[in-house]
Amino acid sequence: MTRQLSFSKYENQTLPSFRDKTNLAESTEDIKKFFGYTTRELLDNIFAGKMTFDHTDIVLDDTTEPYYAVSERLLASEEFKEVWSNSDLPHVTGRLAKTAMNRYKHLQKHPEKTNAKIRM
Repeated sequence: MTRQLSFSKYENQTLPSFRDKTNLAESTEDIKKFFGYTTRELLDNIFAGKMTFDHTDIVLDDTTEPYYAVSERLLASEEFKEVWSNSDLPHVTGRLAKTAMNRYKHLQKHPEKTNAKIRM
């Protein structure tokens, strides 16, 4: 029987800041950027320096569920694949992506709010 790791503790640490950032986002690009930075922070906490991560390793994908895409570089790493397949990390990432997509869709429906924030 394999051991299932849980990273909800790290999710709970990053979630308040992530929600604040998404609520203050002025565009859909901001949402994508905040999602990338938050997932990088999450991975940095989980792997504690064993691997290096970039904000483009897990990106928001607004086309289909689960609304995120993992880079080929990470999927090629045995250490990452081991943690990814034996933990709740895909679910944690999915919950962050769902939160981001809710705000993303809201900003898409109301572009006037985004345009009103652009200063000339």
